Amino acid sequence: MMSIQHTDIFAIALHHRFQWEEAQNCYVILFPEGMVKLNGGAGEVLNLVDGKRTVTNIITELQTKFPDAPDLDQDVVGMLELAIEKAWLRQIN
Repeated sequence: MMSIQHTDIFAIALHHRFQWEEAQNCYVILFPEGMVKLNGGAGEVLNLVDGKRTVTNIITELQTKFPDAPDLDQDVVGMLELAIEKAWLRQIN
C-alpha cells in the first residue's frame, strides 16, 4: 500500500470522470467498465482532488467546512488510499 504524504497532489485517473449524478443524488466516478456511487464523505474528499491541492489543502478545506468532524485527517488519508488502490486517482507530484 502506498504511503500518502501531506504534500502529495492527486488527480482523477485518466479515463475516469468524477461528477455529481443527479439521478443517483450523489457523486460518482465513471469509467469504461462502469460507475461507482460514492457516499457523502468520499464525494466531499474527491470533489477537492483537482491536481493542484495537496493532501494538507484538502484536509484544511474539509476541516473548515466540517469543523465538528472527528479524525478528519485520518478519514481523508484513508479515502485517498482507497481511491489509489482502486486506481481512481493518479499522483501528480
